[in-house]
Amino acid sequence: MRKILYTITILANSIAFAQVGVNTTAPAEELNVAGPTSIIRVEGLNETNNPLNLGNRQNSRVYVDADGDLVLADTPADIGILFNPANYLDDPLVTSAGPPGNQINQTGTGSGYSYAGWPRVIGPGSSTFTLTKPAIVEINYSLSYLIQKTGDPVDDFHARTAQFYLYLRSGSHVGPIVTTDYDGVPLNFAGNPGALGYSGNFYTNGDSTGAGGTEGFDKVFYATGHDYVKLGPGTYSPAFAGILFVADTGGTGAVKMQIGPGDDEVIIVAHYYN
Repeated sequence: MRKILYTITILANSIAFAQVGVNTTAPAEELNVAGPTSIIRVEGLNETNNPLNLGNRQNSRVYVDADGDLVLADTPADIGILFNPANYLDDPLVTSAGPPGNQINQTGTGSGYSYAGWPRVIGPGSSTFTLTKPAIVEINYSLSYLIQKTGDPVDDFHARTAQFYLYLRSGSHVGPIVTTDYDGVPLNFAGNPGALGYSGNFYTNGDSTGAGGTEGFDKVFYATGHDYVKLGPGTYSPAFAGILFVADTGGTGAVKMQIGPGDDEVIIVAHYYN
C-alpha cells in the first residue's frame, strides 16, 4: 500500500508540473498552442458574455490585469483616428489674398509660400480635432490643385514646381499658428513656422497647338504629404500653404494655382504614449 501511495504521489507531481501542448508533442511553455492558424477562444470575452466586447465594429483589445487574468479593458486604446472629414477644403475659387482665398499667384525662383484654402464645413470633426492628453500625432493628407491662366491653357513649355505644406492652428481655423511641439521644439521648414508634411510636384505643358499640348490644362492634380508631431492637450485645425514657381517667367502670363478644387483628405491619427 505504501508503494502504491508513493507512486501516485510522484505521478501527481509530474502532472502538476507538466507542460501542455496543443498541436505539438514538444511544448516549449506551460501551455503551448502550436500552428500558424491556431486560435484561442475565451467564451467569457465574447460579444454575448462581455459588454466590453466591441463585436463586429472593431477588434477589442485584451489586457492582462494585476492578477494575470485576461480582460477587456474599458480604457481608451493607445491609438485613434481623430480627424477624417470628407472633402476637407472648400471647392469654389476665391481669389482674395490669404484665407479664405484659395488662389496663389505664380512667382519666380525663390521663397514665398502663401496661406490658402478654407475648411468646407466648420465645426468639431470637420475643421478641428481635440487631444485630451499628449500624443504623437500622425498627419496624412492628399491636396488637390489646379494650374491655369485666365481663359487660356498653360502652353509656354516652362517647367514649374508646386510645393505645399500643412500647418496647424490652435483653437480653431482662425487661431494662431502652432509653431512649437509639446516639448517646445520649433516646427519649421525653409523658414516657414509651423510647416509640416512638406510635399511638391513638377508640372510642365507644351504648345496648345501641338500634339497633346493642352492635356494638363484645366485638370486637377494631387500632392500628398505625411509627417509626425508631438502635441499636448488642446484643439487644433489643419491648414495649408503653397507656392508655384517657374525658373523663366518670360512669356508665362498671369499663371495661378488654385488649392482645393477637387476632393481633399486630411487624416489625423493620435498615438498616445502615457
